[in-house]
Amino acid sequence: MEHSLWNHLPLLVRANSKESVEYILQALWRTRQTGLDSADRLVISDILQLPNDTDLDPLLVCLRMLIRRCVYENVSKDDIQKLFPEEVLPELQRLLTLLLQKFQTEWRADVFKDQVGFPRLKAMTWNMANQDAAEGTDPVAVINLKLQDDTQSHSEVKFQLGKDTLETMVKSMYCIRDQLSDLGGASSRQLSQGTNIV
Repeated sequence: MEHSLWNHLPLLVRANSKESVEYILQALWRTRQTGLDSADRLVISDILQLPNDTDLDPLLVCLRMLIRRCVYENVSKDDIQKLFPEEVLPELQRLLTLLLQKFQTEWRADVFKDQVGFPRLKAMTWNMANQDAAEGTDPVAVINLKLQDDTQSHSEVKFQLGKDTLETMVKSMYCIRDQLSDLGGASSRQLSQGTNIV
């Protein structure tokens, strides 16, 4: 973290209580994807008794960087205090360390929930069709996959496969099946990369 950003942390001493600093950290986490709105900025400025926003932004950047390091990097609870350089006041280090430790697990769980999982296959149908009405064209298989994600929303994917592409896909599926079968007995075995179907 840039040295000049640390110089803004002493502004937190102006907060009347630990709960006020906790509110600021929680507000920053809650707005991690959208940014603080003007109402939040006003509340934080009032908590810190700031006459204008010029000092607020560098402080918020510093706190967001601290939060990100605690949540997204592999920083253990015991190592959070090591994130601070010596020039940060010891009482601020202790307070921020306690609060970051308090919320680290919860915030990491939030990140996990935010991640979109892969959809699951719910149904598959297929039929045979000619690519166009012209004589002499090879028939194709039209595949319709119904998928469901973690939010229970459904989607459909429809595509067509010719004989050659279908054979490549079936071979890949057999390889995947074999690798899945082998996973139970050989956990340390490295899986080979699958073949891309073009």
